[in-house]
Parts: sequence; structure tokens; C-alpha cells
Amino acid sequence: MIKIAPIYKELVKYGIETYLIATAQHRDMMDMMLEVFGLKPDIDMNIMTHNQTLNMVASKVLDKMERVLRNIMPDVLLVQGDTTTAMASSIAAFHLGIKVGHIEAGLRSGNLYDPFPEEMNRRVIGVVSDYNFAPTRKAFENLKKEGIDEKRLYLTGNTVVDSLHYIKSNYDLKSLRNKIVKSNKYILVTLHRRENQGEKMRNILKGLKKFSEDFDIDIVFPVHKNPNVRKVVYEILDGYEKANLLEPVNYIEFLSLLDGAEYVLTDSGGIQEEAPSFGKLVVVARNTTERPELIESGWGILAGTKEDSVYNALEKVYKMSKNSYDRKNPFGDGKSSERIIKILQGEKYEEFKG
Repeated sequence: MIKIAPIYKELVKYGIETYLIATAQHRDMMDMMLEVFGLKPDIDMNIMTHNQTLNMVASKVLDKMERVLRNIMPDVLLVQGDTTTAMASSIAAFHLGIKVGHIEAGLRSGNLYDPFPEEMNRRVIGVVSDYNFAPTRKAFENLKKEGIDEKRLYLTGNTVVDSLHYIKSNYDLKSLRNKIVKSNKYILVTLHRRENQGEKMRNILKGLKKFSEDFDIDIVFPVHKNPNVRKVVYEILDGYEKANLLEPVNYIEFLSLLDGAEYVLTDSGGIQEEAPSFGKLVVVARNTTERPELIESGWGILAGTKEDSVYNALEKVYKMSKNSYDRKNPFGDGKSSERIIKILQGEKYEEFKG
């Protein structure tokens, strides 16, 4: 929703007939984002069921998306991201001869199983897409190396930066943050990845807690709804006086927390892109990242998932944060949605220079 919203608004502004289709795989989080951007789906598939498997999601999306697309028969189906939903939707369109546009195409870690299942899903979408909208030069080159025809590749920047520019201009983030947390010095934490659940997450949290104790810094942690995540988080941090364990917050509330943080510890892909727009350094609690631009540009450190490696990465970021560097945002300039609309209409556009 975050990355689709600015494109949807731009399409409407241009007077292009547009349908917003939601699968509602994550109902609560999706509804949060819809409210933030003032949007309502034209079609809501409502596929979410308790404990559904990846294969269940894929089969439901394939079936329901085919019916939706047969009814609308659009010129292009735009899909975003790395989810099983986006992959299944793109295949449904391909089977019907409908062109596919992949927003945020070309992200790769090089490891088919990490992140899982996102790496495989992204590769599949790239193959069937007529428009691969690469957010960075590296993503563009990844697609070229995989043999995707350059006529199907476009360097646009990431639409998340468009959304962040809009939000920073239209919301009082400081006032909102003061209603959520009282701490003025904290690490913002998000953890949820499937491959990190269990012992890896315990190790990450132990390293975080030790760093918090040693460096006298609070932890602000909106805890994911997934029970496998919550069990481990509360096992390690519940009762720790420096840990503020929050229920999930909406996107604007989250950005207010990001805006006030010293730095970030996360295993999320999206936050790796959002943090530079707020001038925040990131410790990535993963063994690989499909956003190496974050590391290469000096905005982040790949920490792995061991207790010592997470602690050491946090200590390094602490030292880095004491020095000011002129780091350019490698992910976007706020004009990505505009570029994508021009491309879809066959107009000339200026590539993102990040």
C-alpha cells in the first residue's frame, strides 16, 4: 500500500481509469495503510484465513485474480513487491495475455532461500513483466544479468520516497511521536521475518538487550502480530525497564518513531529504504540483503543474526552516528511515480540518477 499509493494517486490525477485491487492477505495492516492514504479498494478479495500456508495464498490469488481480470481486462496489471500475492497475480495476468508492470523490480540477494520466499517470487515476476520498474541502478543491472530484455527495463527510483516526501510535508510527526513514547533516546526495532523466527530472533534480541544495557539507550519496538514473533519478543524483553513494547502502529505513527530514533535495528526490507529519507543509520539483522545499496552507501551494516554480531554492529553504528557524513539517498528522489506514469503512456522520462 505504501508503495502503490503514490502511483494510484498519480494515475487518478492523469485521468487514467484505475482499479485498486486488494487481496487482504494481512487485513489489519492493509486497512491501516488505506486509512493513512485515504484510499478504498475497488475490489477486495479478502483471502486471509488463520494459519494459511504460502501454497494456500498462491492458489487463492491465482483463482480470484483470474476472475477479477477477466471481468476488467485492463491494459496493464501493476504489482508491487516481493510477496506470494504479487507473484501469483502476475502469473494470472500473464496467462490471460495482460501486460504486467512490476513496481520495485530487480531486488536480489543472490540466495534463493534468503529472504524466503521473496527472492524466488521476485525472479518469477521479473520474467513475466513487460515493465520492470527498477528502483536503483543495481536492481536494473540485476535484471540485465538475468537476461531480461532492456526494452522491458526502466530505472525509476523507489516510490516509497514519494510517499515519505508527502507524509513529511503533511503530518506533524513530532507531536504524534510524543503521544506514543516519552523516551528521547532510543533504538527503533522491528523484527518479523519468517527465516528469523525462533532461535535466530532470540539471539538478535539478546544482542540488542545487552547493547541497550551497556550504552544506556531505550528500545522502542512495535511488535508484529505474528504469534511466533510475539512469543520470543516477550520472552526476552518483557519486564526489561528500557524496552517499550508497543502494539503495531499505523504507518504515520511508525514514521514518527523513525523520525525520532537514534538509529534502527530491523530485518525488514522496507525500513532499509525508509530510514535514509529520515537520516537514520540501520543495523540489518539478516545474513543477506536484497538492498545492498544501503550498505554500499554507508547508511547501514549487515549484522547477521548472532548475539555477538548484532551487538558489534550496533556498537559500530553508535560510533558512526557521532560523525556527520554527506550520504545521498540511494533509493529515490520523490519523482518515481511520475516516471512510471510517463513510461506507461509511452512518454519520454528522465532516469533516476541515484
